[in-house]
Amino acid sequence: MTNRIELSISDRFPFAEGHEFGAVGPYERLVGRAHFAVDPDAPAQHGITDLDKAPIDAEGLVQFTGDLSMLKPLDPRRGNRRIFFDYGNRSNKRMLQFFNDAPASNDPRTLAHAGNGFLMRCGYTVAWLAWQGDLLPGNGRMLLDLPIARERHGPTTGPVRVEYIAGPPGITTFPLSGYASTRSHSTVSLDPREARLTRRRDPYDERRAVPPDSWCFARVEGGVGLDNQGAEQAVIPSDTHLHIPRGFEPGWIYEVVYIGRDPLALGLGHAAMRNFVSFLRYAAEDATGRVNPLQEQGGTVEKAYGWGRSQTGRCLRDFVYRGFNADAAGRKVFDGILPHMAGAGRKMAQPPLRQRERLGWPAIRGPLQPGRQLPVLLRRDNRSPHRTARRDPEAAGDGSAGHPHPDLDRVLAAARISRPYRHASQRSAAAADCAGLFMGELAAFRRPPSEAAGARGAPEFSQHRRDLDAASRDDRRYGPPGDSRVPRRADGTLVALEEWRRQFPAIPGVVTPREPNSLPLLDFGPEAERGILKEPRDVVPGDRYTVLVPAIDSDGNDIAGVRAPMVQAPLGTYCGWNLRARGFGHGAMHEFSGSHIPLPETPEERRMTGDPRRSILERYPDAEAYVEAITAVAQQLVEESLMLEEDVERAAEAAAGWGRPRHDIRLK
Repeated sequence: MTNRIELSISDRFPFAEGHEFGAVGPYERLVGRAHFAVDPDAPAQHGITDLDKAPIDAEGLVQFTGDLSMLKPLDPRRGNRRIFFDYGNRSNKRMLQFFNDAPASNDPRTLAHAGNGFLMRCGYTVAWLAWQGDLLPGNGRMLLDLPIARERHGPTTGPVRVEYIAGPPGITTFPLSGYASTRSHSTVSLDPREARLTRRRDPYDERRAVPPDSWCFARVEGGVGLDNQGAEQAVIPSDTHLHIPRGFEPGWIYEVVYIGRDPLALGLGHAAMRNFVSFLRYAAEDATGRVNPLQEQGGTVEKAYGWGRSQTGRCLRDFVYRGFNADAAGRKVFDGILPHMAGAGRKMAQPPLRQRERLGWPAIRGPLQPGRQLPVLLRRDNRSPHRTARRDPEAAGDGSAGHPHPDLDRVLAAARISRPYRHASQRSAAAADCAGLFMGELAAFRRPPSEAAGARGAPEFSQHRRDLDAASRDDRRYGPPGDSRVPRRADGTLVALEEWRRQFPAIPGVVTPREPNSLPLLDFGPEAERGILKEPRDVVPGDRYTVLVPAIDSDGNDIAGVRAPMVQAPLGTYCGWNLRARGFGHGAMHEFSGSHIPLPETPEERRMTGDPRRSILERYPDAEAYVEAITAVAQQLVEESLMLEEDVERAAEAAAGWGRPRHDIRLK
């Protein structure tokens, strides 16, 4: 046996106080752990880094364990026989927040946590499993316990490089990983002379060494003050923390390179996901004879879909690219996937590069879009040796950082099972409760099921909800899949930055980006697959891909893609960029932040400020006119199969009062 799984359910209780979700009825929640064992030498585990160094049991199998959680119809025969899997970003449960307009929670129990109940009304089994093995406990995150890779003679060691940028002043200590929630690779030596800490103001500046006597591997602990001396602090040596007594200078880029130890076999996260979803789909019982909880009371599973957002959207692409969508028996795992707001490329866990940070990191991997004819990001063969075309899921991608092919129309025609969509004028982290008003973040999934998750596409999660799975194809009310909607060079909706700058309205006091968030051409070599470099390598400014940006209208909003009601009936200019403040890389774009530039409220304000954009009152004489405009646009999106009918009312409600509090328009 090359794979073994055992489910240990520790808690099982009614979800949402036993509320009846339409014809599907009540739901129940299951919580527990999944225990895995895999053969490290089997083809199914091919390519998992350091798996050959993981400890094995008496049967020669590698064991690991992860948290699991499910929401399933109490009577499975009333459900839709589909699994919708949430690849939780940083192992946080996100699906109910984005598909059901529910409050964010890692412990969904109540009716409030069900939000508008969309996924439940459709009859989905919502499933979660921990997949990221380097997370630490806290905030209810789901944890995956993975084995440490060890050499025969002792610990596995190797170079580690991490970058830090302090925001507010007064920060003296960072975990070596850079994130409080993420496990650090412990340093082999606490002697700072055996590591190298540098800093620079801007990414292409020369790295300047921070003297070893001015920093240390240590952490700070505080306590109650004694003898009126104020709060006590202690600096304690730590092999997982970096400490600068005088503090990190805000806005500067610090980089440490040290020798770390004890890496985890993180690639087992892909194997855990594959084996868990495959078990739920195909197995009658686990390794101990326990019945598959989805096959109780005559339950069956016909389809499985996966959704990942940002980090986990890239992870989903990597999952498919590396061949994990075929289980050990060669059966398909996911029938459809939706990598949402995942930008370009694929990667299992690394944070993506940005305009100012992490340049030169192996954070993004080709292929940059589905389809075998697309360009590569790294200078190496981009084709996966693991993929089996007939086991690839149908896929829809939506995000703002795709890398277009010069002949995108031909590529999209060739990649028949993939439908990319771009949400116009959208940033990465918009609120999840926009209710179809600003659908750039949410609109695509509010549809009841489609044969492939996201096979049709749409705005906000109204689009996503409308796209889910085969139930939509059985119910013709939802129409045929919508065409891909992305900017294209052929129709002039994808342009060079110089043209974009000419198009952008001359709004008084607004500074625009001087260059796009470009993708450097890098060749990291084989070390890149392990997320480490032997030495930091400078990125050559100019040695990069050509990056084009979406064309904009006279308001500065994107023309192509899925245009949400808020974009088509705007109260401002919605930008996917936001420039950094002075002292923090002034002029560069800030991470994934977007911005909103309000329209002038009245014709008089427009005249006094010289704003070229029409004022709000010139567009909408009163609040009712604005609601009517939003409603009309939403209805059109419904007709185009890009929004659910039920979300039209939500959009209208959100628009009441001139979109407050999102826009805070004070006109009466």
